[in-house]
Amino acid sequence: MVSGPDGGKRRVSYFYEPKIGDYYCGVNQPTKPQRIRVTHNLILSYNLHRYMEITRPDFATASDFEKFHSPEYVDFLKSVTPERLDDPSVSQNLKRFNVDVDWDGPVFHNLFDYCCAYAGGSISAAAKLNRGEADIAINWAGGMHHVKKDKASGFGFVNDVVLAILELLKTFKKVLYIEIGFPHGDGVEKAFKDTNRVMTVSFHKVGDTGDIYDFGEGKGQYYSLNAPLKDGLDDFSLRSLFVPVIHRAVELYQPEVIVLQCGADSLAGDPFGTFNLSIKGHGDCLQYVRSLNVPLMVLGGGGYTLPNVARCWCYETAIAVGEQLDNDLPANDYMKYFRPDYKLHILPTNRQNLNTPGDTLTMREKLVTQLSQVMHAHSVQFHDTPSSSQATEAAEETRSTHLSGNPSFESDSNKD
Repeated sequence: MVSGPDGGKRRVSYFYEPKIGDYYCGVNQPTKPQRIRVTHNLILSYNLHRYMEITRPDFATASDFEKFHSPEYVDFLKSVTPERLDDPSVSQNLKRFNVDVDWDGPVFHNLFDYCCAYAGGSISAAAKLNRGEADIAINWAGGMHHVKKDKASGFGFVNDVVLAILELLKTFKKVLYIEIGFPHGDGVEKAFKDTNRVMTVSFHKVGDTGDIYDFGEGKGQYYSLNAPLKDGLDDFSLRSLFVPVIHRAVELYQPEVIVLQCGADSLAGDPFGTFNLSIKGHGDCLQYVRSLNVPLMVLGGGGYTLPNVARCWCYETAIAVGEQLDNDLPANDYMKYFRPDYKLHILPTNRQNLNTPGDTLTMREKLVTQLSQVMHAHSVQFHDTPSSSQATEAAEETRSTHLSGNPSFESDSNKD
């Protein structure tokens, strides 16, 4: 336990599965699990392990996945292998489940084990927070926020974010989910769009989903907030939007736990992203959320320039434990990845920021106005939280009772 820059102390639990870097998703899959191993090695090289508990997570199981995903989809993930792609029982379902569609969700060896590894980290982190054994729980291998009930998406196959939030809902009545990656986390928003148990706030690139006027349905109306941003987003523009919006969200909603998805594809120079954030600017969001002193889960997500992903998540691990890092990288097993300067921080590019101060101010005012529609936290009615004695049934209760009538838990196969 260490004292952070805000004067508070934090118990940080960091979840890492050593086998995660062994998975190979194929030449056409831009997500490289190796990035988690490189991140971990850099964290150790900076001696950050001295300030936190490092825990090997339990692997998730098929029954864990079925708390959100359809049994048919889970069975398919268990059975699909590169050798069985021509098997009629497999091939007829590839399109149905959006698997092996171009490079978005290719089939590779040990695919199901990979899902069990990264999702297990997020579920284990949530359980740690539920037991009150940590103030901050980190799983950089998680954050697959696009996946639907029965559809792979965004280089992910199971939605560990939804599974982790369902786990948190066993203990906490209100969860605030925030994401700062490049694309919109449509899978998470869709899962919780009509409940007031979860508020989602997403800062992302303007696109087909996540419009500022997409703010939830039914009991979840006004509990989904979206900030669709233009190319070239820089540190100042993000911070001027992030801090006042999150401040107001926390003030009104009063969440009992926060989940922050730190997708690194919003960094400058990402091959799929068009934002222009520095590692420090990205980390400032975590720094602010940490200062709120609410139980916090931190997840990874996208990020396709491997050394920059490792730099970013190592730096943000330091923020979590309250340590300052030297910009000169220490000797590590992957030093060649950080050529030519061997520095922790990267410089933004000269990409033009299309988000004008007027744009940012207008968006901030719209989101704060939307938040004013949220009933004050003390007057919001919630169902009772399951007791610990109901642990074996709690996830299903959360889905069927707390989130009753949520259409996102129905089949997606004919919707998208």
